[in-house]
Amino acid sequence: MSVDFVATSLQSARVCCIAMPQNVQMIVTFAVLAGVFVTFAKEWLPSDMVALGGLALLLLTGILDESDLGEIFGNPAPMTIGAMFILGKALTRTGVIDWIAHHFEKLAGNSLTRAILVLALIVVPLSAFMNNTPVVIVFLPVLLAFARSTGIKASKLLIPLSFLSILGGTITLIGTSTNLLVSGLSAKQGQPVFGIFDISLLGIAFAVVGTIYMRFIGRHLLPDRDTVSSLLDAEDTRKFSSAVEIPTDSPLVGARLIEHPLFSKRKNTIVYEVIRRGRRVDDIPLDAITLEERDVLWFRATSKQLAEMQTEQGVRMIHRKSGGQIQRDEVKTVEAIIGQRSSLVGKSIKESNIRRRYGIVVAAIHRKGTNLAEGYQDVRLAFGDTILMEGPAQNIVRLNQEGSFLSLNETFEQPKLRSHMALAVSILAAVVLAAALGLLSITSAALIGAVLAILTGCVETRNAYKAIEWDVLFMIYGMLGIGMAMQKTGGAEWIAMGVVGGMESYGTLAILAGIYLLTLILTELVTNNAVAILMTPIAISVALSLGVSPRPFLVAVMFAASASFITPIGYQTNTYVYGAGGYRFSDFIRVGLPLSLLLWGTAMVLIPMIWPF
Repeated sequence: MSVDFVATSLQSARVCCIAMPQNVQMIVTFAVLAGVFVTFAKEWLPSDMVALGGLALLLLTGILDESDLGEIFGNPAPMTIGAMFILGKALTRTGVIDWIAHHFEKLAGNSLTRAILVLALIVVPLSAFMNNTPVVIVFLPVLLAFARSTGIKASKLLIPLSFLSILGGTITLIGTSTNLLVSGLSAKQGQPVFGIFDISLLGIAFAVVGTIYMRFIGRHLLPDRDTVSSLLDAEDTRKFSSAVEIPTDSPLVGARLIEHPLFSKRKNTIVYEVIRRGRRVDDIPLDAITLEERDVLWFRATSKQLAEMQTEQGVRMIHRKSGGQIQRDEVKTVEAIIGQRSSLVGKSIKESNIRRRYGIVVAAIHRKGTNLAEGYQDVRLAFGDTILMEGPAQNIVRLNQEGSFLSLNETFEQPKLRSHMALAVSILAAVVLAAALGLLSITSAALIGAVLAILTGCVETRNAYKAIEWDVLFMIYGMLGIGMAMQKTGGAEWIAMGVVGGMESYGTLAILAGIYLLTLILTELVTNNAVAILMTPIAISVALSLGVSPRPFLVAVMFAASASFITPIGYQTNTYVYGAGGYRFSDFIRVGLPLSLLLWGTAMVLIPMIWPF
């Protein structure tokens, strides 16, 4: 099939579709939207590829054209979001967030109630001025260490961390990407631009209500869950690396490694490497190795296990040699979360070849409230899974540098640029002030701030590029295209007329409540940015149909799309704490549903008061 034939066929398809009546184009757009939403919910493909695929179909059918494409990629909101990612990285890279986080333990004492209040006082303001995902990532190991030192279960702390960071993001326009998207899209349709603090009054009310709820009600609904690290023996947690050799006269020669006490009987003793004739055995799975004479077995064990090993029959302890082939670094046990952009996503432990490539053993996986200590080798890893892995420290550092996981109990970050802390804070403050005083648009201020952060050394260029969540931006561009098609074909107006026609007799406030509730439900099922893009033109059309100001409806979409508490998939921070806290899906429903309903009621009281119809 020639290239010319393909090009001609595509052009013919576009001509046919351009000639389609508008109602047919609307049906096609709805079909694309339904396909995108189902694929989002089922997680069959990455969300950015799904959204861009939807955009490609709309271009192919002629519903969108090249001029529309220029307008989509000319939208300033994604650029603003990208710049804010860089500014957030500057605060993390210079140690600003670390410095604040490590003062948490001193202030929190040993009380869960006090810990939640201190967490609110720290996390809510931080999340108001930077992306809340890095805030949660920095606080995760801090809270897990606090849980270990106080005996408070991590599951009592991590949902509050995520929820409070989400509430903080509602306080300012730059607090979350959904705010920026709704503001940018509404401005494109001729609505007044939102100022950086225009939504702050309602955001502060949300934060106060949410904190009071977590203090008096939510904390009693939080579960007592074990994390994956609970699979380790809590009585003796110090681990040591050692090795034994199989002598020529050992009765173990010819036996399977999996049958040896080193592998099968001792809970905290795990073989992570076999050296045979001076070379590591990496072409045979550990559980399939048959022992040979002179094999060297490297393992991790507690001090008690090492003492018992001295009397083990059929093996001989080996001491470290400074120049020998069997010298190895200290073995680390690391609990870690699989990141959203990890190369391990979609692969099983066997397929990833972690042991062969890095000499690291994955000892267990935590998923959906369950610790998998057996039968997990064939489980395909997903974003948010928590794994327990053990191996030489330098190998774990190497794996971490590839961005495959987020460590929860070991620090592998680059040394902080602490001399730039004040400068990073000053740049962010200047961005906020310039936007608040109207000296610059939020897009211009954020972009200039990001460039200054790089030029002044607050964040290196390579780290700045890595900080931008490109998959989020491309998903936004794809959904912007689908949202534009909804407007061009009259789909947004058709939905709006249906909403107004069905609820007009109940009054404007009831319609506002319906818009908030619909946005909230969709956000819990798919990504919040996609829902914000979809609902913004619908909200404007509904308001214009009623002959009232679109402002209260836009604010309802902003807050409903941001305040996602009922599922661990509606918001990225929820997904991070899902595995780390050992939660089940139902835990989010139990704690998050009452909070969502409480905030819905709060919004319905305050929105008409602050932004009259």
